[in-house]
Amino acid sequence: MTLAIRPVAPADEADWRRMWRGYLDFYEASVDDEVYRESFRRLLSGKRGEFQGLVAEQDGMPAGLVHFLFHRHMWRTEDVCYLQDLWVEPAFRGMGIGRALIEAVYRTADARGCPRVYWLTQEHNATARRLYDRIGRKSPFIRYDRP
Repeated sequence: MTLAIRPVAPADEADWRRMWRGYLDFYEASVDDEVYRESFRRLLSGKRGEFQGLVAEQDGMPAGLVHFLFHRHMWRTEDVCYLQDLWVEPAFRGMGIGRALIEAVYRTADARGCPRVYWLTQEHNATARRLYDRIGRKSPFIRYDRP
């Protein structure tokens, strides 16, 4: 079995949209078609400060995705990396693809001289948290949102 991780490409739009919809469904969220179009455009822009995306292919089949963003931080001189979305298709879970996608983001961050990568998940996401507990460190911060 061969796992390949590569940047999102224009030809990925249909598979990317299907996988991102799966991710949003998991979190009981939805977005308008305009958000899908604009988000995909951003992933392809190549502009500094814009979102980046990677797709995982297992034996040539789309198996997962990750979205991430580099941004400034007031407590550091170098940028930090926010890993916003991580999704592995249900048929490919348990094969190390989620870990491989996170490690690909780590490598991308290292190549940019960015030592900090962080992400959020819901407290009830026990399956993902088992992975995150092995490859990350749980932050003591609590997130608040504007009502």
